Parts: sequence; C-alpha cells; structure tokens
Amino acid sequence: MKLEIGDLCWSAGGRRILSDVSFTAEPGRFVGLIGPNGSGKTSLLRCVYRAQRPESGTVRLDGVDVWSSSPRDVARSMAAVLQEAPGEAGYTVWEVVQMGRTPHKRLTERFGRADDSLVAGALADVSATDLADREFTTLSGGEKQRVLLARALAQQPRILVLDEPTNHLDIRFQLDILAIVGSLGVTAVAALHDLNLAAAYCDEIVVLQEGRVVACGPPHELLTPELVERVYGVKAEVTVHPDSRRTTVTYLPDRPRRSAPLDEAAASTVSL
Repeated sequence: MKLEIGDLCWSAGGRRILSDVSFTAEPGRFVGLIGPNGSGKTSLLRCVYRAQRPESGTVRLDGVDVWSSSPRDVARSMAAVLQEAPGEAGYTVWEVVQMGRTPHKRLTERFGRADDSLVAGALADVSATDLADREFTTLSGGEKQRVLLARALAQQPRILVLDEPTNHLDIRFQLDILAIVGSLGVTAVAALHDLNLAAAYCDEIVVLQEGRVVACGPPHELLTPELVERVYGVKAEVTVHPDSRRTTVTYLPDRPRRSAPLDEAAASTVSL
C-alpha cells in the first residue's frame, strides 16, 4: 500500500508546526523520519494515523484520503505504535494485543481461534509470550513497547506507523524490533532519533527541520557530515562499516578533551 503526504500543514497554539510537508512511502518500503526534537516528527505521524486533522494538505492510502474514510476502514489498513499507551489499565497483555483484531470484527462478533492464533504469533514475534497473563500496567517501558508492537502485528496492517518504536528498549530489542518491521513486507513509516538505526534499517529517510522537509532519499546518500551539522548542529564523521557495509555516523566533540591531572608520582617523574 502506498502512503502519500501532500503539502501538509498543521499548527498548534498559534504556531505553525508543519509546513507544506510532502513525501511518498512506496509499497513495502521502510521510511524513517529523522530530525531534532521539535522538528515535527510526532505531529506528522499524528496527522497520518488520524489523531489530528491537518489544516491543509492530504494523507492518501493508495490514492484515498484517510480523512474521507471512516476510522474503522483506516484501522483495517493502518496500525500505529505510539510512545505512550494510555487507557490500558486493567487489561492483560493478551487482551491488549487482542485489541488489534477489533477493526476486523463486527460489532457483536466474538474473538475466535483464528484471532487467538494471530495474537499468539504476534507475541512470539516480539519475544513476549511469557508476558501474556501479566497486567499491562505492571510492565517496564521496554516490555510495553514490545507488546504494543505485537498489537499492531495482530492487526495485520498494510501500513505500519511507529513513533519512536525503540524508545525504552535495550540494544538487543532495538535491533530485533526494527528487523521485524523491515521483514514484514508492509509499508512502514517510523520516527527515529538514532541515525545509525535509521541508516541500518530504513530504505529511505525523510529529514525534518522546523516542520519542513529538507531532504528525502536513501540513507547512504543523505547522511553526510554536512547534513548532520546543518540539521543537528553537531560535527560528525560518516563512514561505511567494513563488515555490515552500512552507513555509520560518529559524532565528534566540539571542543578538545581536557587532559587528566597528573598525580604527584607522575609529576615527579616528568620533572626529572
């Protein structure tokens, strides 16, 4: 499924947050949204999954504007994994993941064996099977993030929207979850802070700065020292890892390191 963002604008509190944002995520491609804090990544995703209506512009799925479709119809095609999940108190992990099947059920239709199989498979995919009977609110931040991805997987989306999906996760699960997203064969758009993760797992990246798109394209073409300094205000060295052949960004300090003070013995030796 193709996602097309066209000339999208949105404001809050009298301040323009997004200005004329346009890009396309082709079917089956993993697109990363990068940019500093306040650049508009989360606001853009909220417009994509219908949490807030843009002032102008379009969000289209295979040519159909999401705001001309019902929320239920959009939910049958699109799933979102957010940074926070309010309203899950009192539910077990199994029940939270089972919610992903709701858009595919009629109003009074019960969950069946096929739904149970999808829920179990989604929990297994994110290594959370052992959490199934736990109450969701008792989980750590990283465990919650894995469960929310499982809920999205159980939804069987054709478009997957993720807002900082590696938030709270340790290194192993950061890599695992992005690898899972990349292996699904669905169109995925994710806001990411880590440029190295974006370079490793995304087919394309969209660079946002002050609510505008400043660059779009493959990570190995866009991630240059010049772009990193212009957008993030830090100096960086960009290389290709000899084993993975992936683009790697190393941040450089903007001031020389202070030498450690010599102890008395070392000072005596030097004075001799």
